[in-house]
Amino acid sequence: MTQPGKKLKKLPIGIQTFSEIREEGYVYVDKTNFLLDMIQTGKYYFLARPRRFGKSLLVSTLQALFEGRKELFEGLVIYDQWDWNIKYPVIKISFGGVARNCEEMKQDVNNILERNQKRLGVACPDNSDIGGCLQHLIEQSFEKYGQKVVVLVDEYDKLIVDNLDQPEVAKEGREILRDLYTTIKDGDEYIKFAFLTGVSKFSRVSIFSGLNNLKDISLDFRYGSLCGYTQNDLETVFADHLQGADMDQVREWYNGYNFLGQAVYNPFDILLFIDNGLEFDNYWFATGTPTFLIKLIQQHNYFIPQLEHLQIAKTKIDSYDIDNIELEPILFQTGYLSIKEAIKTDFGPEYVLGTPNKEVAISFNDVLIRYLTRENNPLSVKKQLLACLKTCDLDTFGELVKSLFAAIPYNNYVKNTVSSYEGYYASVIYAYLASLGLNLIPEDVTNKGRIDLTIKLNQYIYLIEFKVGGEGKALGQIKARGYAEKYVGQGEVFLIGIDFDEKKKNVAAYEWEAYNLCNYTE
Repeated sequence: MTQPGKKLKKLPIGIQTFSEIREEGYVYVDKTNFLLDMIQTGKYYFLARPRRFGKSLLVSTLQALFEGRKELFEGLVIYDQWDWNIKYPVIKISFGGVARNCEEMKQDVNNILERNQKRLGVACPDNSDIGGCLQHLIEQSFEKYGQKVVVLVDEYDKLIVDNLDQPEVAKEGREILRDLYTTIKDGDEYIKFAFLTGVSKFSRVSIFSGLNNLKDISLDFRYGSLCGYTQNDLETVFADHLQGADMDQVREWYNGYNFLGQAVYNPFDILLFIDNGLEFDNYWFATGTPTFLIKLIQQHNYFIPQLEHLQIAKTKIDSYDIDNIELEPILFQTGYLSIKEAIKTDFGPEYVLGTPNKEVAISFNDVLIRYLTRENNPLSVKKQLLACLKTCDLDTFGELVKSLFAAIPYNNYVKNTVSSYEGYYASVIYAYLASLGLNLIPEDVTNKGRIDLTIKLNQYIYLIEFKVGGEGKALGQIKARGYAEKYVGQGEVFLIGIDFDEKKKNVAAYEWEAYNLCNYTE
């Protein structure tokens, strides 16, 4: 525990202003080495990161740096490497609030431009001309201050992301933003540096038409920890705050966000974890509801187990457009999936995606359970399932699986299109098991074929096969194909076969047996 009487630095929970953090003595993780590298090696940058990852603080830090606020940077890496005699005019475009129609969007942009005019002492001749006003701001600020202009855009995509549930409004937002951002390239000769950040990465054609010189550092390994806390940050900057914490559990619960550099923690999770007395909870997940993602899963009848080991081309998750919204890039860009492995192929980079950590696995699958089964309080069943797996009580486990499907309202099958495809049954069980935070391997590859689902829990290894409309065939397939041979000598192996009846909407056959090598050799 922390030494008695030792005063800890305050935690910057919800504070996104760099000057406030530095002036008021809050904890600050120094990222200025990254900023120095960016400024020295490039001019136009784009960064996408999930919500609550410190993007707004990063923009605020850049603003203070270019405005020459030397006193705020004392003790930081950049302090002795920056020319504090030069101060640059900064145009900061930061979207706040929610605009749900075209008029509200235009008013938001006008308000932002007016604030910049007031701060810089420059007036636009026509505020209704969004692109023209920004161009005027850039040119007149350059003339007034005798230095090139810095353009910083925070939540560049908010007008679109907030309206993905109403595509026509989102498209109107896209046109407004395209008009605004294209202006940045037109002012190239007056611009020192430009940085745009947001949650999503839309295709350049859709928003950045003309602004094709943006350097996207979202998956640049050199900037992988530009946002977020590293393991070293926790062990140094937060060492006193985290005394007494089970650091292996902290890593399991909150680490795992990978942008091709070292894995990072979401800052919001760590700050709330410390503030709440080192209690594990779903702090980041609770700040947003993935309603739109659930709608996409429903529309595409998505096979839920596929989310845990999804191999996909870089181009598939790199960006998307409003006219062609796919689930995978949104899940990745919003933080519900992360990169587990990078693979080089003859056709370009591919990534293996999966849930980043225990918090997301538990919380996101709880949402999926409610969607798939209409069960709003799955905790009781989850506790019983986990107890069965921990004690290897597979008879009770089977009864729980049967009662789980029996409890699903019949109209859920009628009204829910996802329940009409074979993967529904496996998806329900997978969501329940994944929500336990267990080590799951869906589509587990062996030299004899693929196991539908493998669970590793302490000394037990469970191999599960699902079949629809084939009573008694699931267990037989595991045995006939010798799936268990892969795990010989690694623990106690159990084979579980679950057959579903589409008409009865429940388990038609449930069988299990312990794997004994002697019983499977001639």
